[in-house]
This record gives sequence, C-alpha cells and structure tokens, in this order.
Amino acid sequence: MSNNNDDHTPKRMALIASKGTLDWAYPPFILASTAVAMGWEVKIFFTFYGLTLLLPELEAAVSPLGNPAMPMKLPFGPESLQKLDIPVPTILQTIPGFNTAATAMMKHTFKKKGVATVGELRGMCVDLGVELIGCQMTMEVFGFEKSQFIPGTTVGGAATFLEFASKADVSLFV
Repeated sequence: MSNNNDDHTPKRMALIASKGTLDWAYPPFILASTAVAMGWEVKIFFTFYGLTLLLPELEAAVSPLGNPAMPMKLPFGPESLQKLDIPVPTILQTIPGFNTAATAMMKHTFKKKGVATVGELRGMCVDLGVELIGCQMTMEVFGFEKSQFIPGTTVGGAATFLEFASKADVSLFV
C-alpha cells in the first residue's frame, strides 16, 4: 500500500547502507539507480561501515570468510572450470592476500559480465538525483568530516532520515 495520497506524487524509496564491503556496496546503488530511473524519489542513509562508500576512492573489498554461501568460481580459464563451484576451506580464507584475490576475482567476473562498477553505479545515483546522506553520529564516532566525502553528500541524523522513511513506499536495510 502506498503512503502517497496523490497519484502524481512519485513513489519513495528509503535505503540504509551499513556495510562497506564490495558485495554489500552493490545492492543500495543498484536498487537506488533503478528506482530513480523509474521516477521514484530515493534517499540512502549511510551508517557505520557503509559510510566508507561515500569516500571519493572506493576501496571496497570482499571477504569469503564468514560468508559460506559465496560461490567461488574462476572468472578465467576453460569454460568447464569456470562453471565449477569451488569450495574453499575456511583455513585457506585466513591466508594473507586471500581477500585481495577474492576481490580481484569478483571484480573480474563483474567486468566480464558487463556489470557496472560500484563507482559507476554511485555516479549514476548522484547524476540521477539520489540523495546520499552520511550519518552524522557515525561520522563523529569514526572521525570523518563532510569534506572527505564525494560532492553532493548531505549529512543528517537518524531523525532526518526517519522523517523521509516514514513517508516512503519502500524502506530497506541493505
């Protein structure tokens, strides 16, 4: 059921992004760019580790450790090998450099499949008018200044975001 009473009022989507890893960076930007392209009003509230997604240089990495559902497929080599799910023992995931290799493999696979980078998706969101809100409390706790974030970032507290979210048609914690 829509919270909008006027059929001409665009739908609203309120997203909370709390994680800054590569696999968790995609959902808020994919959902936001899709919704805004459909004419929706969208705001993303970046809190805790999601706040790093507002830094100009995106250094989001992926870690298979603690994510047993993550498939590990080779993004290169013979097609028969690329189709195999390769279970990686947890002990191997603790080896220094494993996250770097997993991140490189994921980025390579995304590129090969024509998936936009997180930076490209974020840029699309900015260009299309998605409001990116950095959590003021998290900024203070982690020592960030607004000037460290990409241009157009707004800063607000939970109450600011909740005011928008209370009138949203879709609210998601991703």
